[in-house]
Amino acid sequence: MKIIITGTNGFVGSHLISFFSIMDIDFIIISSQNKIVKDFSYDAFFNDEICCDNVIAFIHLAGAAHQNFTDKEAKELNFDLTKKIIDKCVDYKIPKFIFLSTVNVYKGYQCVINLSSQISKGLRNTASTKLLAENYIRLKSSEGLIESVIIRSPLVYGEGVKANFSNLFNFIGKCYPLPFGLIVNNKQSLISVYNLVDLIYVCVVNPKSKNQIFLVSDDDDLSTTKMVRLIAKVQGVKPWLLPVPVWLLKLTGKLTGKSNMISRLTDSF
Repeated sequence: MKIIITGTNGFVGSHLISFFSIMDIDFIIISSQNKIVKDFSYDAFFNDEICCDNVIAFIHLAGAAHQNFTDKEAKELNFDLTKKIIDKCVDYKIPKFIFLSTVNVYKGYQCVINLSSQISKGLRNTASTKLLAENYIRLKSSEGLIESVIIRSPLVYGEGVKANFSNLFNFIGKCYPLPFGLIVNNKQSLISVYNLVDLIYVCVVNPKSKNQIFLVSDDDDLSTTKMVRLIAKVQGVKPWLLPVPVWLLKLTGKLTGKSNMISRLTDSF
């Protein structure tokens, strides 16, 4: 079998191709950066320059997520590119399309979410454009043109993690004081990149994944305080956690315009 993958220069993608290499699975990388010999450009894919015989799945990991993107950039990366790719997959008769989305399509920070939870109309541009892409993917699969799998992932961690989790990891490792000592009653869902990669593989080979949406996690939800202590333990340091009341953190968030950031630390999701 052969699999096409985008986003392999990213955190999840780099782990996925390592996993596939160990499993001796043949894969084709589609990239805008062409860093290694096995890469093909998007133009090569769109212009029929890649042999797609025996391709059983297209795994689309590329997109706008953690960085600050303009509305135009987010739409181009998350929706326009995805639409163009899945349309081409239909032309190539690739049977399955797997799309990595985000749990941030849900409104706010609710205590518990499931597939019937409310989807927000006021999302940040990276989440709203992921949702646009999801809707188009589901339209194509509902027409019977291609099987689809949508994975809505929470925060992903593991070796080489970047973005906010990396910053937190560095702060803890340097033993900076952090005001998280009393955030003990919330629950945050996380997923190890190794579990996420394994799930993606299962979605490729298991026919029961057909046209499904999955919410994923390690099934081991953590409070912010417990998460910080575990990160410190991994690094062999003792965390410096200040006992700042949660209400004071929330008030500080309102006064500084950082309420969303504080909510991510103090609320359950």
